[in-house]
Amino acid sequence: MNNLSKKLVTAAVLVSAAGVVFVAQSGGDDEMKKQISQARSAAPASISGNATIMSAGKVLVKGTNDWICMPDTMPGDGNPMCNDPTWMKMLTALGNKADFKADSIGISYMLKGDVGAGVSNSDPYHPDPKNADDYTETGPHLMIIVPKELLKGLTDDPNSGGPYVMWGETPYAHIMVPVGDKE
Repeated sequence: MNNLSKKLVTAAVLVSAAGVVFVAQSGGDDEMKKQISQARSAAPASISGNATIMSAGKVLVKGTNDWICMPDTMPGDGNPMCNDPTWMKMLTALGNKADFKADSIGISYMLKGDVGAGVSNSDPYHPDPKNADDYTETGPHLMIIVPKELLKGLTDDPNSGGPYVMWGETPYAHIMVPVGDKE
């Protein structure tokens, strides 16, 4: 499993294991404030402003909605993301190499993109994704999980200029929806 997958899965497992996570005290140092701000930048304020903020497996802010936002997809990469519960279930399955079947829509926001932390578009477990033949980075985007039968007819080409399917031949298939250009 690559570093991106490991980081996301660690966060998902810790969130789903009630009582295991640490809630940081409010106030605190500049680094925690920076992480909270970075995590909230992943999604619109209407979502991230009330989301639980996690970093390195610890809850920094307990939210009031069902969203989980993180400041990085890999330590220090500056590529924040916000996930709904379906997306977190998928990440937990991914981390356990377990089957996953979407029975509802799942949404993840990465409005800052994933520049420098891209992945193999076909293999979530690629041992060296930056050297994969289908390595891809996407600027600001949404990721949408739908029941797999709804993916039929969508391209898996990240260079098509629009939405595309990532990890399409795996249980973790989802739609990547670019919403801005790479910086």
